[in-house]
Amino acid sequence: MAKLIYTAITSLDGYIEDRNGNFDWAMPDEEVHGYVNNLERGNGTFLLGRRMYQTMVVWDEIYVQSGHPEVMRDYAAIWHEGDKVVYSGTLDHATTERTRIERVFDPENVRRMKADSDTDLSVGGAQLAGAALRAGLVDDIHLFISPVLVGGGKPALPEIAATRLELLGQRGFGNGVVHLHYAVKNS
Repeated sequence: MAKLIYTAITSLDGYIEDRNGNFDWAMPDEEVHGYVNNLERGNGTFLLGRRMYQTMVVWDEIYVQSGHPEVMRDYAAIWHEGDKVVYSGTLDHATTERTRIERVFDPENVRRMKADSDTDLSVGGAQLAGAALRAGLVDDIHLFISPVLVGGGKPALPEIAATRLELLGQRGFGNGVVHLHYAVKNS
């Protein structure tokens, strides 16, 4: 069975964006970006909320443009080649290939996707990841903790019932970012 993996770049105080919705402090350098690319390369399907999808569509533009650094072109290819499922009650149509819109997040449908998939799935966006965590669907969490305190904003992890995690790996990067990889121990 495929895994559902949540990956987020977060501030040290646990936010993916600050109070004003900014996340420019989270832009990875080449070393971190390459590491994220290698993690995402194994995912065949991206599950996204509307806001995350609208943030990520820029990768389709980068995919067809020249002049971008290799690490960005690499991620753009990963994004372009993956299937995308966007959960939105307001989005009328997708602007990217290999994308379908689902009006509601259905945990049973995601369980079927995991059971039927030959590749892992990625869940993007804190709200959608929270719903997947509450439904017991997330298998692994990758947090890239940036050396910055933003003082509030959108939390990377939702308020949920106590959940046990197992540390599977950790790595520090030259820019001060720390990667933590956890398995979610669903009971």
